[in-house]
Amino acid sequence: MSRKKRDRNERWSLSESVSALIPINENYDTMRSRNARTGVLFVLPFILGFLIFMLKPMIQSVWMSLNKVVLVPGQGYQLTWNNFENYKYAMGVDPYFNQYLVEEVGRMAVNAIATLVLAFVVAVILNQKFKGRTVARAIFFLPVILASGVLPGVESQLTYNMLQGVSDEIAAQSGINISGALQDLLMVSGVGSGVFDVLFQMIDAIYDIVMASGIQIIVFLSGLSAISPSLYEAADVEGCTAWEAFWKITFPMVSPLLLVNAIYTIIDFFMKNNNKVMEWINTQFTRTRYGESTAESWIYFGVALAFIGIASFIINRVVKQYDT
Repeated sequence: MSRKKRDRNERWSLSESVSALIPINENYDTMRSRNARTGVLFVLPFILGFLIFMLKPMIQSVWMSLNKVVLVPGQGYQLTWNNFENYKYAMGVDPYFNQYLVEEVGRMAVNAIATLVLAFVVAVILNQKFKGRTVARAIFFLPVILASGVLPGVESQLTYNMLQGVSDEIAAQSGINISGALQDLLMVSGVGSGVFDVLFQMIDAIYDIVMASGIQIIVFLSGLSAISPSLYEAADVEGCTAWEAFWKITFPMVSPLLLVNAIYTIIDFFMKNNNKVMEWINTQFTRTRYGESTAESWIYFGVALAFIGIASFIINRVVKQYDT
């Protein structure tokens, strides 16, 4: 059976999904229904949290983005319906929103791809058997701890100052500018200007990329650990090289996790605390431009959803998976 036919047969209709939750239904005691109910129990805390804490503010936010918001002393704020004027202002009048949006989207695309590649390579290395593997895994998970709470702003500035000081000291002692020398080397090697710009954008963002790769490494490691060693043994008997085994076994078996990591990475970079778009939206909010800032927030949210949809579309059609 082909993968498309199998997926179509396994896809539930709405009535089947509801019947799995109704005790008097004949399908209630099937293994499939029990698994479905288990899945619902796992996501139930999030569903309840969303309904209780997030649904009402989201509706109010959408309504506020479609109104002119005026503060009334002693009475809170007053809403006056103005249709899509706030969205028109965000897309056609605001001098910074579109500029920051384009810059951050481009930076996110480059950093997300680099993060996925780095995380996959590191996961493959950490999955090998060597002395100190547990310590090495813990070290690569440290960025997740450092990136929590108030630490990012503090440690990122300290690390930047440290790296800048090292670079300046090397340049002073040797008379060589590392960044300039690397740029000259790539220029004379015939690298195109577009590739050149993207490459140096990755180099400039290497700290952010490493800091953002901890969770992705763990996800890839979980997939690599689940691959049966018998597959590699059979490939070795058939005379496959390590390179062939990687592309025929390792990558296809782990490829379903690419979608999970891609979605997580996109959302993570869109929510960075040094994001110019979010900083500008907060600035607009502090200037009491509540309607405009809310509209810009929803536009930004829509762009993030669009990129998640594009990533899902590409990965689901490009990545090959083994039939089980």
